Amino acid sequence: MKKICNKASKKGIVAVLLTFMMMLTTIIPVWAQQPQQTTDISQWAIGALNEGERYGIYPVEWYYDGFRSEISQERLEILLTHTDNKIASLGLNKKQDFVPVSYKADSTRGDVLIRMYNILAQYDLPIGELPVDYMKERGILQGTSKGLELDQICTTEQAVILATRLVEDTYNLLDAGSKGFAWEVEHNGNIIYFLGSIHIGNNELYPINQRLKQAFNESDALIVEANLFDQEGGMEYFLEKSTYQDDTTLKDNISQETYEKALKVFEKLDLPEEVYNQIKPWRVANDLSVISMTSSEEPQMASQSAGLGMDIYFLTKALVTQKPIQELEGIKYQADLFDGLSHEFQEEYLNAILDSILDPQTNEAPDSAQMLDEWLKQWRNGDVEGFTSDYNGITEESENELTNMLFGKRDKNMAERISTILESEEKGTYFVVVGAGHFVRDNTVIHQLREKGYNVEVFQ
Repeated sequence: MKKICNKASKKGIVAVLLTFMMMLTTIIPVWAQQPQQTTDISQWAIGALNEGERYGIYPVEWYYDGFRSEISQERLEILLTHTDNKIASLGLNKKQDFVPVSYKADSTRGDVLIRMYNILAQYDLPIGELPVDYMKERGILQGTSKGLELDQICTTEQAVILATRLVEDTYNLLDAGSKGFAWEVEHNGNIIYFLGSIHIGNNELYPINQRLKQAFNESDALIVEANLFDQEGGMEYFLEKSTYQDDTTLKDNISQETYEKALKVFEKLDLPEEVYNQIKPWRVANDLSVISMTSSEEPQMASQSAGLGMDIYFLTKALVTQKPIQELEGIKYQADLFDGLSHEFQEEYLNAILDSILDPQTNEAPDSAQMLDEWLKQWRNGDVEGFTSDYNGITEESENELTNMLFGKRDKNMAERISTILESEEKGTYFVVVGAGHFVRDNTVIHQLREKGYNVEVFQ
């Protein structure tokens, strides 16, 4: 029996982890499924907040505590500092003779606006000298039904929205933001934009380039591997398939040695053993792989990384804008793929993840979290060639039951589905978000579409 966790195949551990993150929609781990708190958010603000919370300029915990009340000086300083850092990351030239516009520090809307304007004014940017005029012209300041109300107290929500709009508009002004791995194809009056997703993300990925957002906005529907928000149609099935239904437990279905390692990992990560009592090895491994890939021993931080993936971002945008969502596979299909893995391989897969968490320093494989960081940088820069070379270099050296499941038939089925859309007489524009690995290997989706004669080009 070929083990994926022996010395000869240490690199295969990384391939299993990274391939999973590139090829299947990430399911939010069980330890992230907590009771929902009541948020204090205005309906009009939801779209902008979906954008802004990904910038990392404010903690989402603010949603649950006086979000629509007067912003405290402590919160305002946090927001201004993080907004300043986000703009600073653009690497702009600073003015040598910069003098900030004076403000009163009285927490009015006008005062907060001036302090945010000063963040931009310190750089060589074409923003003019009148804060209110610039903010109005760029759509950052939009006012209320009663007007600009600059002398009114600013709420946390209003300040967050101003900061979000300022960051997004500045990145748009400079044509900055993540370019992603993107392609496009047009045939028979139908247009499809492809975006290769990395299912785990970070705040540095956002904002994404306005051309990607414009392509999404122009599309008639979003197409994903699986709609993670489909609770009744897919998530319930996933939960059923990933848990034992025969009164046995995880301990009953893996070796004592593997189970003891699992207990050590649960203790290390402060995860209650009982959380995973009924869960099958492949699901435990999938959940723990999120932690392993993010270099975090805090489950909540790893959960946030999963929520920062491109799939969740565009799914949320589609829900907010009421854009139709279609699936290439669905959660049920992906659950069946994993549940179809042999019992032997499920335990090997789990062992690989457990070892990578328990002994990260002695693991002879390349650092998986480090590799993920590199790929996220390539995604931000739109470096398709660099990613293709790195990704193929990892995955081509590892072939096992999991990688065989992820490639092959799935790519053929996706290509056939997309071909049907392209040949349809019902003209439309579609935005397709699929794991990046489906686009860069031979015989995967784009390769098969080109073989069929479609002119798939890199989206500029």
